[in-house]
Amino acid sequence: MNEAIAAELVEELKQQHKKIASAESLTGGMISQFITGVPGASEVFECGICSYSNRIKQEVLGVSEETLLVDTEYSRQCAAQMAQGVCRLSGADIGLSTTGIAGPGGGTEEKPVGLVYVAVSNGNHSIIKELHLGSDAGSPQEHQREQIRRMAAYEVLKMALLLLQGKITFDENGKDSGF
Repeated sequence: MNEAIAAELVEELKQQHKKIASAESLTGGMISQFITGVPGASEVFECGICSYSNRIKQEVLGVSEETLLVDTEYSRQCAAQMAQGVCRLSGADIGLSTTGIAGPGGGTEEKPVGLVYVAVSNGNHSIIKELHLGSDAGSPQEHQREQIRRMAAYEVLKMALLLLQGKITFDENGKDSGF
């Protein structure tokens, strides 16, 4: 599933002569792996930043201290700033980001395991999607964690493809938009 969408994304990026980069927390490099697994990805992939710590989110990607303290690293604001930051850092046309709680621990009533934010950005504006990937009571915890991470990667790759195809767009008023 992820390999197929990554291949389609790489082909679309090539056709449009555009570059892409990723800033991953939740997925820990998985998006970069899927993209770079496609032959010819070096023509379109600039870099992948695995920003698991808040220090890296802030110092490398430019996520604001206020966002991390008030909204937390598991927020739409953080996802948008990560995607925008990787665009600025890499010079890519499109930045992708993932952040959230894959579990099995770390969830709260307000922010449960499976709460994920994915974003695509052009460096100035972002489209953010909130996902509730929830728990599958029948799955072992390690499979549930992997499933959440793979589903998040798929969703952000799909969003990037839809953006390139003109099927989703940035908010016309210049605000970050939901999806």
